Amino acid sequence: MKNIALFLMLAFALGACKSGKEKDAEATQEAPVAEESSQVELTETQYETAGIETGGFSVRKLSGTVIANGVIDIPPQNLVSISAPLGGFVRKSELLQGMKVKKGEVLAIIENPDFISIQQDYLETQSKLEYAGQEYQRQSDLSKEHVNAQKALQQSASELKMLRVRLAGLRERVRTAGIDLAGLDKGNIVSTAAIRSPISGSVTVVNVNLGKYVNPTDVMFEIVDTDHLHVELSVFEQDIPKVKLGQLVRFRVSNNPSQEDVAKVYLINQKINDDRTVRVHCHLENEDHSLLPQNFVKAIIETGANAVNALPDEAVLDFEGKPYVFVKNSEKARSFEMVEVIKGISENGFTEVKMPAGFKENPEFVLNGAYALLSKLKNADEEEE
Repeated sequence: MKNIALFLMLAFALGACKSGKEKDAEATQEAPVAEESSQVELTETQYETAGIETGGFSVRKLSGTVIANGVIDIPPQNLVSISAPLGGFVRKSELLQGMKVKKGEVLAIIENPDFISIQQDYLETQSKLEYAGQEYQRQSDLSKEHVNAQKALQQSASELKMLRVRLAGLRERVRTAGIDLAGLDKGNIVSTAAIRSPISGSVTVVNVNLGKYVNPTDVMFEIVDTDHLHVELSVFEQDIPKVKLGQLVRFRVSNNPSQEDVAKVYLINQKINDDRTVRVHCHLENEDHSLLPQNFVKAIIETGANAVNALPDEAVLDFEGKPYVFVKNSEKARSFEMVEVIKGISENGFTEVKMPAGFKENPEFVLNGAYALLSKLKNADEEEE
């Protein structure tokens, strides 16, 4: 009897253990598995803090492009190096780098004792020319009356011609030196001359100080007119066949990468440089006075690209090796859905995006603040787990 009772107790215990394990297994099977949500909703405060900005697709030409680097440049006629053609001591100059000047404005006053002798020669030659003109007229009248020899008339004509040539040369030297011709013709001799600006623009170089002697070959000032800037690109030789006149160029400068400017291909050089690149000259579509000469440029030349739907790079997320975007829920305010998309070519801050088949038309995307939404969504999933 004792053995039978012990057997029954053991059987009951084993049955109870088995029943408990089966119940635990069933409970485990019946418990719902938490699925990751693709929806995220923000409070008004969270929405403002995240700086959410929404918008639709941008139509961009992102394929069929050539990438090139270059600089902002200016035409040769818009960059002027100024010197004193006859040299002299600097007596006055108030220029500073960055100052604006107008065409004809006095940049400096220089003094040179040689100016006096040039003006003396000019006035003396002018007086001799006047006398020679009268003498030629006298010899001409005598020749008509056959009073003098023809040789005297010829000598008088030759002297008149030489003096005219000499006076013209001296006049040009006086003008080049910067001396006022109108005042000189009145007999006013000066030892100073004015150096004037040949163009309007900004002063970029000042190489003088008061009392300094400048030679004719010394560059005193440099003035640049930035009203007609252009883009000089270096394109690799293998890409040159794709580049044509009139193609659109989108570029950004190193000191302001957030701003995009537009130009068009205007000239293509016919020489390959030592670094196996070809210079491509581009004209700006709109003058941008924030650009500076020698700004480094990163550019994309559109070589017949097709228009595609694109979003800013920051709107397309790379999560677990797949591209996603956040789409605004049209039924709920501040509610968004993370949607997997097909990503195309990325260029110049934009990425081509294709939505899943059957997705609603004209969706509104999160253009700014997408990573904040992703962080909020993943934190919510971790809390649920």
